[in-house]
Amino acid sequence: MQVWDVLVIGGGHAGCEAAHAAAKMGCKTALVTLNPARIGFMSCNPAMGGLAKGQLIKEIDALGGIMGVNTDKTAIQYRRLNSSKGPAVRSSRAQCDKALYAEKMQEALSILPGLKILSLEVTEILVEKNRVEGVLTRDGSRIHARSIIITSGTFLQAIMFTGFEKTQGGRVGDSASLGLSKSLTVLGFKLGRLKTGTPPRLHRKSIDYSRLEEQPGDPQPVPFSFYYKPDPFPVLPQVNCHITYTNKQTHDIIGENFHLSPMYTGMIQGIGPRYCPSIEDKVKRFGHRDRHQIFLEPEGLNTDEVYVNGISTSLPKEVQEKFVRSIVGLEKAEFIRFGYAVEYDCVNATQLKSTLESKDVQGLFFAGQINGTSGYEEAGAQGIIAGINASQQSMGRGQFTLSRLDGYIGVLIDDLVLKGTDEPYRMFTSRAEYRLLLREDNADLRLSEKGFRLGLLDGASFQMFEKKSAAIKEYSEKIKNHFILPVELVNAWFQSHGWNALKDRVSASLLLRRPEISWKDLCSLGFQGEGASEEVQEQIEIQIKYEGYIQRDLDLLEGVRKSEDLKIPLQLNYEDIPGLSNEAKTRLKEIRPETIGQMTRLSGITPASVANMMIFLKMSAAKSKNHPPAPALL
Repeated sequence: MQVWDVLVIGGGHAGCEAAHAAAKMGCKTALVTLNPARIGFMSCNPAMGGLAKGQLIKEIDALGGIMGVNTDKTAIQYRRLNSSKGPAVRSSRAQCDKALYAEKMQEALSILPGLKILSLEVTEILVEKNRVEGVLTRDGSRIHARSIIITSGTFLQAIMFTGFEKTQGGRVGDSASLGLSKSLTVLGFKLGRLKTGTPPRLHRKSIDYSRLEEQPGDPQPVPFSFYYKPDPFPVLPQVNCHITYTNKQTHDIIGENFHLSPMYTGMIQGIGPRYCPSIEDKVKRFGHRDRHQIFLEPEGLNTDEVYVNGISTSLPKEVQEKFVRSIVGLEKAEFIRFGYAVEYDCVNATQLKSTLESKDVQGLFFAGQINGTSGYEEAGAQGIIAGINASQQSMGRGQFTLSRLDGYIGVLIDDLVLKGTDEPYRMFTSRAEYRLLLREDNADLRLSEKGFRLGLLDGASFQMFEKKSAAIKEYSEKIKNHFILPVELVNAWFQSHGWNALKDRVSASLLLRRPEISWKDLCSLGFQGEGASEEVQEQIEIQIKYEGYIQRDLDLLEGVRKSEDLKIPLQLNYEDIPGLSNEAKTRLKEIRPETIGQMTRLSGITPASVANMMIFLKMSAAKSKNHPPAPALL
């Protein structure tokens, strides 16, 4: 009987990261999917990254994941968002060639040792004594596995809506998964119903670009991957996106047809994403707005398909044609595909540990949109954590978690497993309390050593990491020990920039704290820093300019960490803890937090409840130490 170490169900972005991680870590891994030709397919927009999402991809890459590398292989436009703002909120985004992204992902997974791709539909999870045994497929086959990761995306009991037309499926051209929801319900999992949507795709030649605003990419793109270094870079030719806007006529057409929208007639029960609303939602909720911005994004270099970002809709086809053609530049638009909504089942993520393993079924993990999230990046982030932990468990090793003090991935998972979500969850920089420490530019410095120790980040990449770390240390010392003297040439340079001349010598480090002074300026003043890479320059410059703020956050972090990692047994009987209110007991029984840090973030939990828990845990630990269990008889 063949037994897989890790079995991944679903080939979307979570499934790709999970399978890649498990196989790279040495596990015998199977990726089970309805259609192998759709592995890594970008179901919605042809872009990776964005505000806070760029941070997630950088963290995936730092750990040794594949999303950043695949983005760099297929990007056709790079833009760093918030580049004029502070480093805590800067985020990278890239338009990708959609077909090529899936092709390159499938290519990478197909040659990965230890990974096999199976074209099957899983209908049931097999469990024995609260431990996964394997799965049952629609053709009656049994597949045995030590760990299972469900990454079914938007496919569980999925229904697509365009007006009053209903079709089973989680994406145009792909069928729904119809048996797995029932199996999960039988196992005791609470399921919810969510909704997502997608806009029309238009034919490029039917768009009047002369009337639209161009949106070019960055002249000097920054890659997503820290370790994939193609030459030349970027790999592919770069293209422009374009901007247009809805108008009063557009809004009137949509408003006149609310009665034909499945969202407003009760056909769709699932809750949609509040931060990425449909155009119907925008018109309904923001009636005071005269217009809404629309981005026209090419879906690739060798396709005429254009993604119309900003008008996700489930209105009937004839209404879509009417309101789209009321928009400047789209008057003669030809539709390649109409917009539609998808309603699907998801799991309440409060039933999961921070490893993304079920609290009740050992060896069963969940990752991606099945946990109530939206977006490729959120899915990939969960996928790599689930893949790592499924591998660790199969190999008899300890669990791996990231807290919200470690990265955006930790923030994402902490939010999900403690609070769940009643709408598709989207990552924002505002969700991260320590975002100045958790920047996208330092993701490798925070996480790459962890990835290497896990066996996920390869040796060559880790050598690049060590070289960069050493360079940062070297140039940090140099800049602290270099002084700029108030000589004639130096003062002439300062005065030419409209600044006061120096009166005394000043360290280069102190000078760099000034917002108007850059690394290149210091080099102009005699500092020997030209040999440092741009990555090293950026890192040191940020560390010096924001030193006070960074140190403040580090001091806060040190205090939080002392209680953050104090473990709470999952099977703890809360009735045994004196001083807890009934409200606190009810909440703790429902969520079953794993640490004191998690407990402090639960609604309804008072500081007094936390103090009582800590006292109880310390007394229990002392009692166990003084009265160790008797040795087992052989």
